[in-house]
Amino acid sequence: MNREDFLAAALKNPVNEAITRELFDLGLPDAWLVSGCLVQSAWNVLTGRAAGYGISDYDVFYFDPDTSWEAEDAVIRRLDTRLAKLGVRTEARNQARVHLWYAAKHGLPYPAVKSSTESIDRFLTANTMVGIRRTAEGYEVYAPNGLDDIAGLIVRPNPGPIFHRRITRRRRRGGSDCGRRSR
Repeated sequence: MNREDFLAAALKNPVNEAITRELFDLGLPDAWLVSGCLVQSAWNVLTGRAAGYGISDYDVFYFDPDTSWEAEDAVIRRLDTRLAKLGVRTEARNQARVHLWYAAKHGLPYPAVKSSTESIDRFLTANTMVGIRRTAEGYEVYAPNGLDDIAGLIVRPNPGPIFHRRITRRRRRGGSDCGRRSR
């Protein structure tokens, strides 16, 4: 699967296209639509399902040096208002502030990042390490592990450091949470 094939499949889900358009129009800094909504949309296209099938939420990453909760809450509310017509759940998070709350929520330290793509690099599975964003020229795709696992319907652990306790424990024991996705 090349970049164009992936984008075509991900954007067959009109929600993905609408969210990326809104992010572009809002001008949020370093804003990306990320992870599962993109992968699931592509898998749905590959397996003949409706493009939006099985997607529980749409994750948005952005990176704003203002790490106050008030600033992030304002962005969340603004996006919720602008995207309400889509009838889906979105989760927007300022990646500049994840390190401030992650340990309390998950019991593991989470070193600060310098960009949204650094946070994408920390997803639990290699295939979900993907993001898209609209630009003045079209779309940008960030996929540090490439797109082969998405094309092959494969789920495997992130080869780099991960920050989720359950997965980390299984890795230490030599196990995995992931396997080949069934059709």
